[in-house]
Amino acid sequence: MKILFMGTPDFAKESLEAVNNAGYEILGVVTNPDRPKGRGMKLVASPVKEFAISKNLKIYQPEKVRNNVEFIEEMKSLNPDVICVVAYGKILPQEILDIPRLGCINVHGSLLPKYRGAAPIQWAVLNGDKITGITTMYMDVGMDTGDMILKEEVEIGPDETTGELWNKLSKAGGDLLVKTLEQIENGTAPRIPQSDDFTMAPMLDKEMSKIDWNNKTATEIKNLVRGLDPIMGTYSYLDGKKIKIWKVDVLPNDSLNSENGTVIKADSKDGLYIKAKGGIIKVLEIQGENAKRMSSQDFLRGNNIEVGAKFE
Repeated sequence: MKILFMGTPDFAKESLEAVNNAGYEILGVVTNPDRPKGRGMKLVASPVKEFAISKNLKIYQPEKVRNNVEFIEEMKSLNPDVICVVAYGKILPQEILDIPRLGCINVHGSLLPKYRGAAPIQWAVLNGDKITGITTMYMDVGMDTGDMILKEEVEIGPDETTGELWNKLSKAGGDLLVKTLEQIENGTAPRIPQSDDFTMAPMLDKEMSKIDWNNKTATEIKNLVRGLDPIMGTYSYLDGKKIKIWKVDVLPNDSLNSENGTVIKADSKDGLYIKAKGGIIKVLEIQGENAKRMSSQDFLRGNNIEVGAKFE
């Protein structure tokens, strides 16, 4: 079975590697163009491209695919049996979806139709879900609306971050894609229509990274911190300085009368504790302005925070 692969980040690289290791003929790899990154704004290849180079696979990097006649004709000339699409980053037009005789297959980071959209892994953590997973599906022109093929559940640990879950689902996605291709090749792959009971998982907004001490519960704050690690992190202001909070735990609230966001304990031995709605936030990892991420104990050895100070 001849495969055309389309994907960009490390999540997709795991699937490409799994397909390659399974021995399928990979006709080509389509990924996003190299992008400038870092202080020097040096052009950097995607993880998918780096893997394709290491295996001497043919690489295509169109800036756009919609109305790109030359690219679409070249994809048709490859005559793939299946197109595998994993976190490619572009919406495919019907012209491309119609190319492979056995369909375009997508690896999606949720148990559809639970989360449709660009950030299903992040929103599962942000919403405090205990279970998520991978779904493979036949693609159509809708946003994650195609018929489902296979699913695999993955547990989310109570302290697990988006980054940690991302890595688990990346591996699970590659394994499930290979199983899906085997069933498609054998003619045993199911087609399961999705229900209309779904939740959208849109791109994350930088505005959501500011901690709302007044309206969010301690558990919701913890989920926010987990959900935005390592993407952007969360932050709050203390004495006019922007403080990033990377890792926290939640302790019971012993009926404290302090306002939410108030520091109730801060020392270099025990760390930093902040009053929150329905609980106490124990800060485990923190980052000051123009500083590195570190434990709250290390932070407090070089920064004085008074009990009664208030995070805004």
